[in-house]
Amino acid sequence: MTTAQLTLAVALSLVLLPLGLAKITARPVMRRAAAHLGMSPGVYRVVGALELAAAVGLLLGPVSAPLGLAAATGLSLLMAAAAGIHLRHGDPPARAVPAAVMGLAAVAYAGVTW
Repeated sequence: MTTAQLTLAVALSLVLLPLGLAKITARPVMRRAAAHLGMSPGVYRVVGALELAAAVGLLLGPVSAPLGLAAATGLSLLMAAAAGIHLRHGDPPARAVPAAVMGLAAVAYAGVTW
């Protein structure tokens, strides 16, 4: 594992783990975010589970490169969808930037892993 892989995996996981857990446990702020985006709490829980799975996959990337690549690919697709959903619901572009940055970081992880 390279330093770049480790840095990206840890940085992404430090963001994904608390957000994913907050979505799964339906914290009030996450329920409001789901409602704003027109999603049910159940769908938002699925998004949270996908975020947690991506974090675990990225952290296990050193043990299994295919798992790390799959996690990075899935995360990049999830974040692209998140950015698109924010824009589609009329949020200002700045609200889509965190998802876009996370998606690009996932692509970078895949790039240094490949």
